[in-house]
Amino acid sequence: MPDHMRSYLDFEKPVAELDSKVDELRTLAASGTDISEEIGKIEDKAAQALADLYLNLTPWQKTLVARHPQRPHFNDFIKGLITEFTPLAGDRKFGEDEALVAGFGRFRGEAICVMGQEKGDSTESRIRHNFGMARPEGYRKCVRLMEMAERFGLPVLSLADSAGAYPGIGAEERGQAEAIARSTDACMALTVPNVAIITGEGMSGGAIAITTANKVLMLEHAIYSVISPEAASSILWRDGSKAQEAANNMKITAQDMLRFGVIDSILKEPVGGAHRDPAAMIATTGDAIAKAFDELRGLDGDAIRRQRRQKFLDIGRKLG
Repeated sequence: MPDHMRSYLDFEKPVAELDSKVDELRTLAASGTDISEEIGKIEDKAAQALADLYLNLTPWQKTLVARHPQRPHFNDFIKGLITEFTPLAGDRKFGEDEALVAGFGRFRGEAICVMGQEKGDSTESRIRHNFGMARPEGYRKCVRLMEMAERFGLPVLSLADSAGAYPGIGAEERGQAEAIARSTDACMALTVPNVAIITGEGMSGGAIAITTANKVLMLEHAIYSVISPEAASSILWRDGSKAQEAANNMKITAQDMLRFGVIDSILKEPVGGAHRDPAAMIATTGDAIAKAFDELRGLDGDAIRRQRRQKFLDIGRKLG
């Protein structure tokens, strides 16, 4: 991604300044001045500064990276990993919810059911997808597709990236909590293997509803929590401005989740985050998905369901 098109986070200002200097020198070089050596030195310095920054990110900085607008979204993963993808619409009860996209396609030649939140990448698409915050009909649509996948013996892949389920009045009136619970239960009941990836934000029941899987993976700088740092700050201190303090104490990073046994593995991101090299991140994710499904291959339906249930029972027992 060209530097002038890149969106920098606040803590990346030292890198932004170096990249800006490189752009200035490249403009000067275009006029015929030979300064390639100087450009190379500054590029190396910028690369090292970026690597140093991302070596020890705080939980709040990881939260900002997980929310980066240029991070690969659901549709990017679909285009890079799934062929013949056919999205299905509607929950057959109320309507369609575009915050949760779900359908069938092929992953490396094999039929698969895929679902996940899409945040959108422009003002128009973000509004259409409700910023990835699903309503009850979205979760009921996922239940419908999981039941279809079960019927036809197809594995299920979930990609979670959402600030949480939509908390609007209409969503609550239509049974948001019940829909999330039904979706979670549908995940647990599957006798086909399911794999879940938290690619950005995995917030609240909105994420758990589709990530109760045999294998749960997280991108290196993704976050996973029952509540957002801003909401936790508002509850604990009645002050939403303390989100950074909340994030740094909530244990929401991929590294925390792996240590607690909540997830199975971490997918390493390119230096500077997945948004700096989406194609590489998508390729890495594809390999991890294939490996996760291979590890479940050969298990019968009852064994798959027992393994999944035991996985989540063990989380409570180990943390208890």
